[in-house]
Amino acid sequence: MAEIQITKDNFEEEVLNSSLPVLVDFWAAWCGPCKMLSPIVAEIAEEEKARVKVGKINIDEEMDLAMQYGVQSIPTVLIFNQGEVVERSVGYVPKEELLSLIP
Repeated sequence: MAEIQITKDNFEEEVLNSSLPVLVDFWAAWCGPCKMLSPIVAEIAEEEKARVKVGKINIDEEMDLAMQYGVQSIPTVLIFNQGEVVERSVGYVPKEELLSLIP
């Protein structure tokens, strides 16, 4: 399963109501560390599709969601499980560290 583009219109369905944990990457096109993290997020989306759903939120297009979840720096990765934020990672981190956050 490829990464899902998350917007305010599909956030509830794709993230809050997901039966799988959801890794959500808050990013922006102008963000250097976001560009470094993006291939790692894509790998996780492909390799771990049986245990986690992966979504991306462009903060320039979805400022309200970024504000709602207190995203102040990017990239920020939130792990949702059963509709609740259970883990948060800010900045570039290695793949193993992201994988360790997934329940």
